[in-house]
Amino acid sequence: MNIYVINGPNINLLGAREPEIYGKETIEGIAKDCQEKASKDGHVVKFMQSNYEGEIVEWIQDAIIQKVDAIVINAAAYTHTSIAIHDALKSYSGYKVELHISNPHLRESFRHVSFISSAVDSVVAGLGADGYSHVIELLSELPIKVD
Repeated sequence: MNIYVINGPNINLLGAREPEIYGKETIEGIAKDCQEKASKDGHVVKFMQSNYEGEIVEWIQDAIIQKVDAIVINAAAYTHTSIAIHDALKSYSGYKVELHISNPHLRESFRHVSFISSAVDSVVAGLGADGYSHVIELLSELPIKVD
């Protein structure tokens, strides 16, 4: 299984940005954990981060072209604003998991609305940085979808 893990704005600041909410793990550490977990089962994880909405949309479109089996997306602040990311995810037929390090429903009210949720198969929230590796493990147990 080939898996894209796509991260949105400010995720590159993990470890330094609000560690009381997001923890002390860095994006590099999370990526390494995910790649190691996937490789044990013969899967490949491509870990990406961008502060630019259009680049995130292009990565989703690339997943369509490359026939990637699954997308794990932490769209970060774009979760609450991006119809473009929603529309790109709707066009992708593989497994789609929306991921949040914190639980957005326990935070500011503007974070309670997700434009992404209606375009994905499942939502994982509030498990901290460990949520990433848990999702990779669960995805690796699923059968590959056939187009």
